[in-house]
Amino acid sequence: MLFNSYEFIFIFLPVTLIIFYYFGSKGKSHIALCWLVMASLFFYGWWKPIYLLLITSSILLNYVFGRLLSEARLFGKPMLRRFLLVVGVTANLAAIGYFKYANFFIDNANVLL
Repeated sequence: MLFNSYEFIFIFLPVTLIIFYYFGSKGKSHIALCWLVMASLFFYGWWKPIYLLLITSSILLNYVFGRLLSEARLFGKPMLRRFLLVVGVTANLAAIGYFKYANFFIDNANVLL
């Protein structure tokens, strides 16, 4: 589903916004946010559902690093915080780099060899 497709503009977006604002107006912000996360995952998985594994693993990895950073802050360990931050950002950039550029490098290596 693309952002400019009829399914998105006339079905997905209005339904998502109506339900989100409905729960938000009732004071149930946690339910509204959960709905928004589920709608986002549905939108992301619309093209290839297997990629939901990629995004959920990325979400979980970032959650774990966020919790570790929070605990390291509580114990006053700035070097550990910096290390965790660098590892977390590097893991995210490595995943992006792999999925964006792996085929480019493989294709060029095949041409050279």
